[in-house]
Amino acid sequence: MPRVLGIEIPGKKRVEYALRYIYGIGLTRARQVVAQAGINPAKKADELTDEEITGISNALQGYNLEGDLRREVASNIRRLIGIGCYRGSRHRKGLPVRGQRTSTNARTRKGPRKTVGAVRGKEARSEVKSDKE
Repeated sequence: MPRVLGIEIPGKKRVEYALRYIYGIGLTRARQVVAQAGINPAKKADELTDEEITGISNALQGYNLEGDLRREVASNIRRLIGIGCYRGSRHRKGLPVRGQRTSTNARTRKGPRKTVGAVRGKEARSEVKSDKE
């Protein structure tokens, strides 16, 4: 597995797809980097030479990636929460931020369902009977 910018990318995949394992690189940017480095996009990541890996690293120098990008995104969210805007309040409550419906769906942001109300089922009935006795 070759290392690019300290991140191990999968060796069995094509270079343009393997670069997407770096946080901040999508398909479009990966293709731009591969073209800029002058590498055949069909080449597997394991087949890259040291010069090609250096070329990829040099092409990625201008971008904000990995830890710096994660820090920037987190600081942007903290800023929204701090100024108390609508988007910040949605982040604080753990609800969808971009206008999606929440009466149904939104399970990714809200987490697993929390049952409210009476519990139904054989186990619950047997517990109630044992309490009465």
